[in-house]
Amino acid sequence: MYNKITLTDVEQLKKISGDGNVFVGDEINHDYSHDELGGIEKMPDVLIKVHSTEEISAIMKLAYQRTIPVTVRGSGTGLVGAAVAVEGGILLETTAMNKILALDSDNLTVTVQPGVLLMELASFAEENDFLYPPDPGEKSATIGGNISTNAGGMRAVKYGVTRDYVRELTVVMPNGEIMKLGARVAKNSSGYSLKDLIIGSEGTLAIITEAVLKLVPLPKFSVSLLVPFPDMKSAIEAVPYIIRSKVTPTAIEYMSRDTILFSESYLGKKFPDTKNEAYILLTFDGNTDEQVQNDLNCVAELCLSIGAIDAYIVDTEERKKSVWSSRGAFLEAIKASTTEMDECDVVVPGNKVDEFIKFTHNLAKEHNIRIPSFGHAGDGNLHIYICRDDLDDKKWEEKLNLCFDAMYKKAEEIGGLVSGEHGIGYAKKGYLKKQYGDSHIAIMQGIKRVFDEKNILNPGKVCF
Repeated sequence: MYNKITLTDVEQLKKISGDGNVFVGDEINHDYSHDELGGIEKMPDVLIKVHSTEEISAIMKLAYQRTIPVTVRGSGTGLVGAAVAVEGGILLETTAMNKILALDSDNLTVTVQPGVLLMELASFAEENDFLYPPDPGEKSATIGGNISTNAGGMRAVKYGVTRDYVRELTVVMPNGEIMKLGARVAKNSSGYSLKDLIIGSEGTLAIITEAVLKLVPLPKFSVSLLVPFPDMKSAIEAVPYIIRSKVTPTAIEYMSRDTILFSESYLGKKFPDTKNEAYILLTFDGNTDEQVQNDLNCVAELCLSIGAIDAYIVDTEERKKSVWSSRGAFLEAIKASTTEMDECDVVVPGNKVDEFIKFTHNLAKEHNIRIPSFGHAGDGNLHIYICRDDLDDKKWEEKLNLCFDAMYKKAEEIGGLVSGEHGIGYAKKGYLKKQYGDSHIAIMQGIKRVFDEKNILNPGKVCF
């Protein structure tokens, strides 16, 4: 189906990108064969570190003419194999396209290249008295990757997800054509939204080379609240009460004592409280201290009235850093606690979070396997990790498949979906097909064929 890359192809690619940016065979570091979890591995035939839209356009024109598969990679922090070149071919790394190009203070937008890191954009926005609201836990992910998976993160409760902040995209099509999708306007009802098809498509439809993103004014005050509960059930059951209280927290995160202890060990730093079994961590922001304090006090009193053990105000920079750095390290901390792990990124209705978490606890007991979790309690996006520990290859594969099958089936039964923000990639496409069915998948495949008739862009992912 695909043509093998020849020496002539390599020479042409070097003419386009320069000798120092094109790597072949043993010149390619093994890290490029996998993403963060490493469960799916395949080396590309050629790695190219790209620097511009025009360069990517020239590469894609060659790849299209020669029918060579192309996969795009940012920081490689994904968890589902979306940035792995499963069909070989060319791997384009966009991390050198890392410039913040323009800030439009009048229209509250910022223009960035795809290799800008989330933490760089967040810092730039705050320095200019703005906030870029999407806040996924992995701050070293690129903006291109965030857009490609429609990342959500911890502030989604109040502010929404990445899709809500993308105004315009510059993309390179599989045939090399450069297009602008969307517009630098607040409203757009001008035909089908092709921009929104690109967001969340995991690099299967077009290559993002520039993005115009919406900003909001930076709230003047922000404070967090750490609320311990005697067990996870009572912690999760508090969330609907909080949401119905007419107070809108910026974030509502849930975490267990075990996960916090993993993070303490990993970071070598103490969490403010580890005596209790379960915690809800909330943030409130606003433009007046009075407003923020009123919201915080309202939720603190509510939680205490329905079974919380205490309510700790996290208002100093030192305390905030301690709590949120621990929360940000949960994934790496769990990963460090085991020999191998895989992840289930389901999203379920908010009033079903407790039911699903309880189900995972029973599943862990049934199969005698460790399944820690944490997640965004306010929007039902749960991050469940199945840990291998000392299982041999056969037992690990057997238990992993049984647990995944059970969890995705349970999520579907209670009205949930396969992925809340990490995407489908290669690892989860079987579960997506099982949940959506033939008709839904056929429409997705039809969209893919319209954009990419030769199926050369990130093949073998999402719906194929």
